[in-house]
Amino acid sequence: MAGKRLKLLVYGLTVIAIVAALAAYLGRARPIEVITRSVDVGAVQDTIANTRAGTIKACNRAGISPQIGGQIASLPVDVGDTVKAGQILLELWNEDRAAEVTLARSEVKSARARASQACVLADVAARDAERLRTLRKKGLTTEEAADKADGDARAQAAACDAARATAEVSEARLQVAQASLSRTQLRAPFDGIVAEINGEVGEFVTPSPVGIPTPPAVDLVDITCLYASAPIDEVDAPGIRAGMPARISLDAFPRTAFAGTVRRIAPYVLDLEKQARTVDVEVDFADATATGDMLPGYSADIEIILDTRHDVTRVPTEAILEGNRVLLLGADNVLQEREIESGLSNWEHTEVLAGLQPGDRVVVSVDREGVKDGAHVKTEGSAGDNDQP
Repeated sequence: MAGKRLKLLVYGLTVIAIVAALAAYLGRARPIEVITRSVDVGAVQDTIANTRAGTIKACNRAGISPQIGGQIASLPVDVGDTVKAGQILLELWNEDRAAEVTLARSEVKSARARASQACVLADVAARDAERLRTLRKKGLTTEEAADKADGDARAQAAACDAARATAEVSEARLQVAQASLSRTQLRAPFDGIVAEINGEVGEFVTPSPVGIPTPPAVDLVDITCLYASAPIDEVDAPGIRAGMPARISLDAFPRTAFAGTVRRIAPYVLDLEKQARTVDVEVDFADATATGDMLPGYSADIEIILDTRHDVTRVPTEAILEGNRVLLLGADNVLQEREIESGLSNWEHTEVLAGLQPGDRVVVSVDREGVKDGAHVKTEGSAGDNDQP
């Protein structure tokens, strides 16, 4: 009986030991999954980026409308057409003005003919007066006849001058009529593409009243020259100068960064309600041919490069906590908090002046629950370390 009780006791103690061991195993802290990156050596740039989305704009873009109101008689172009400078884009009904031009042109022709006639008569009268003066010197004609011929010559010369002046007046009237006709014709101010047309043949258009903007009759865009414009916070604007290098990125081309150069900084600050005060900065594309597939109106971001340092120790900026601290992956995958001294910084990398060495691994998933100094971790996706981009 005693032997049986002893066996039961041993069995019970064994079960208790197993349960205790299992409880201890299940109750131990489980490692936190984190993403790490290596500290490396490379270039770090000090940059300034826009505060709100910018826009791709055309160097030449014009919303144009006729100078006067009237009925649209002709629309020889359509949206998407490529036009040349001076080409007619829209024409109002202008038969009356065209008739005035025709009449004025006829009057010019008639006035020129009368001037030619008067000047021919003046030449004849001048030659007659010269002959009579010669005959008077020889005593072959009277002084009265010579004086009369000289007076007729001067009168005919004056008539010639008057006829020429009348012809000039007629030509000026023709120019006035042509200018009046041209006001009914909308011409392209430069080579470009028709982006929009507001109106149809037969509709009436009127100039915009003072202080009341209306859509232009034709929106003309030159897409051969594009640039990026974006707002920069007023605090950052004083450090920007024309000619500084920059990068342009577009949502339409997510995997490409285009080199650029600052072309202009607006000389004023935009004060928009409920928004930070900003300064518009314009950036040209370094390679004009790179804009071939772009369209004005695309959203764009600009990053202006203030300074660049090469071959420096750098850490991913997303790994840096408040107070210039990072979480370093230590021995046995235990995190160690370390303070660093930083230099140049942008959204991607921060220069490390002291506190880290190339090859050290830091945590970039710092916002995950439980990620702190002393935490036991494992790199995401495996039981060991894993360098995640």
